[in-house]
Amino acid sequence: MDAQARWHILRLHVEDQVPLARLARETGVGLRTLERWKTRYRAHGFAGLETPSRADAGTHRLPADLIRVIEGLALSKPRPSIATIHRKVTGICGIRDWPVPSYSVVWDIVRSLDPGMVTLALEGAASYRDKHELVLRRQAEWPNAMWQADHTMLDILVVGTDGKPARPWLTTILDDCSRAICGYTVFLGAPSAMNTALALRQAIWHKIDPSWPMCGLPDVLYVDHGSDFISHQLARTAVDLHIRLIHSAVARPQGRGKVERFFGTVNTELLATLPGYLAPSQPAPVPTLSLAELDTAVEGFVATYNDRAHSELGTSPRGAWIADGWMPRMPDSLEDLDGLLLTVARTRIVRRDGIRFQGLRFISPTLAGYVGRSVVIRYDPRDITEIRVFDHDEFVCKAVNQDHHDEKVSLKEIQAARNARRRALRAGINERIALVPAHTAETRPATEEPSLAPRPTLKVYREDLR
Repeated sequence: MDAQARWHILRLHVEDQVPLARLARETGVGLRTLERWKTRYRAHGFAGLETPSRADAGTHRLPADLIRVIEGLALSKPRPSIATIHRKVTGICGIRDWPVPSYSVVWDIVRSLDPGMVTLALEGAASYRDKHELVLRRQAEWPNAMWQADHTMLDILVVGTDGKPARPWLTTILDDCSRAICGYTVFLGAPSAMNTALALRQAIWHKIDPSWPMCGLPDVLYVDHGSDFISHQLARTAVDLHIRLIHSAVARPQGRGKVERFFGTVNTELLATLPGYLAPSQPAPVPTLSLAELDTAVEGFVATYNDRAHSELGTSPRGAWIADGWMPRMPDSLEDLDGLLLTVARTRIVRRDGIRFQGLRFISPTLAGYVGRSVVIRYDPRDITEIRVFDHDEFVCKAVNQDHHDEKVSLKEIQAARNARRRALRAGINERIALVPAHTAETRPATEEPSLAPRPTLKVYREDLR
């Protein structure tokens, strides 16, 4: 019986002056019990009607050493079952002349162990750190104070450049203060310094879309220990752009939780609605989207994400980034930014008909004064219909390929086309070579016998012939 039920009975005596003896007869509660309730109520009020807890609550009437033994068995690796622990404890109690605990008591002792202690003992320090250690969540105080950059493999299949299913990657640049997505890139193949550079280039420079105002140089770029993030090129670029590069602790993803949560949002809210989505425990689907179509879908989702209210901020990431209005720190020019980020540089000779690269010809009127000279070209691997020409680290001009000036042609598409052509030629060569022995055997005369090598004659001297 709880305190409320006891008060419901005792109230008739306290407020209505019903004698305790009459209450005992009508309710079936003993008179001594009612008197005890009355005494406790007068001393402690309603709280006195609560059932008092036992002083030894939560403890077991067992020897302390026996409890320690049970706990030690439960913390050993591999952890034995409760039945095994109870069986071993029964044997130990017989030897030590201890009282034998029941199965339920053993289970209660094991269940009462500190979860942190269990995790540390059975799963190791790394698991304990991720589950039980206190962490300090960093929060940038103003936009562009800190950006987070990371990669993830998307849960979707697209049609690769070779026509086969391929699983793309996403690199994202997120502003820590506003949660705004400042830049991204979708690509095939493993993450690389170039893909990171392309995402940073988009994040730093002005966007064509006026509803995507995020731009500028961050004070801090927070990344992990991926090979592209620890490259010398990114380190030099960060120094030149006055960006402090900070790497998270190895195997400690907690510091990148904000960008990790965005990846989860992309997988669950965007990719789940697209064809080719890799649903858990489902067979792999047949992809229908190209990488460019997926890129368009991601761009639309980023615009929606930046404009919708964020649960922690109370406003949209776009509104939080704009704040009361401020001027972001920008590079001097896009050419200077490309010179630092676009690391794909090749040396070429300017010929009379332009610059030849990857089977394409690039021309610009400015190149007329550089014919016969060696220059450095830099290009965007996602669109090589245009290259940038440098002479002794100074920007010269942009050169375009007139055959594809109105469309984008990626380097991977050209490489795939070349590889396909080479495979087709090799297949034709192999097919023709395979036919040679068969046709040679059919045209050989039937009476033709294989020629025998002439036997060497014995050389003799003239005197031996007499």
